[in-house]
Amino acid sequence: MRFVVQLVTVVAVSFAGGQAVTAVSGNPALSLATGLLTAVLAVLLYGWVVRRTEKREVTEVAADRAAGGLARGVLIGVAMFAAVILNIWFLGDFTVNGMGSVSGAIGIFGFMAAAATTEELLFRGVLFRWLEKLTGTWLALLVTGVLFGAAHLANPEGSLWGATAIAVEAGFMLAACYAATRSLWVTIGLHFGWNFALGGLFSATVSGNGDSKGLFDTTLSGSDLVTGGAFGPEGSVYTVGAGVVLTVVFLVLAARRGTVVAPRRRAAKVSA
Repeated sequence: MRFVVQLVTVVAVSFAGGQAVTAVSGNPALSLATGLLTAVLAVLLYGWVVRRTEKREVTEVAADRAAGGLARGVLIGVAMFAAVILNIWFLGDFTVNGMGSVSGAIGIFGFMAAAATTEELLFRGVLFRWLEKLTGTWLALLVTGVLFGAAHLANPEGSLWGATAIAVEAGFMLAACYAATRSLWVTIGLHFGWNFALGGLFSATVSGNGDSKGLFDTTLSGSDLVTGGAFGPEGSVYTVGAGVVLTVVFLVLAARRGTVVAPRRRAAKVSA
């Protein structure tokens, strides 16, 4: 029941926040304010429901770790996608035409803040954390990563390849990041930095959700394997490769820190 209560609470705030942000999507200032408010309320509700149901300090969203965790995560996320875009540009498939839309980038900032926060609280804060208790880190990473990828099948340009790419490069990586840091602040920052760099800075399609109007006016052209096609750069083999590398780095870090959780062993049956 503790799991169900936490799941329902996070899903409810995610749905309500998503509806609110969508409703004001035409107004950048309101999108920013609504997105940030959704993110803050989601974290507060998560902390409240976990504290009430598990009777513990909710260290994964501890206030004193927020600034540092978010900053580290955002830096990793932005750097990762900057590296991907740089590789695509090197092949001649990415062009910067000039400045784009500052107001568009502001609106995307709010939307991505809400999306990154609610998705991390749901997939890493609730699903991964509870499954890890039962099955250990490795199986929890695999299952929640696949679920995270499958959730993107419903996107406008969703496809089996797009969902697979998201599962590998994001679902596995973000779970590994949480396993290494035990901080949802870092995963939220990484998820946000990734999405905002993609849509808010480089004006690329995010997970098949249409063209973004971010800070730079850009054009992607070329092979779908390189650019990701209609799904956007998250469907690029470069992004999958970068995600795999970071997943390995985080898992090695988790092993060194001793934060990998072993599967539960069933008690041996006592023979008569």
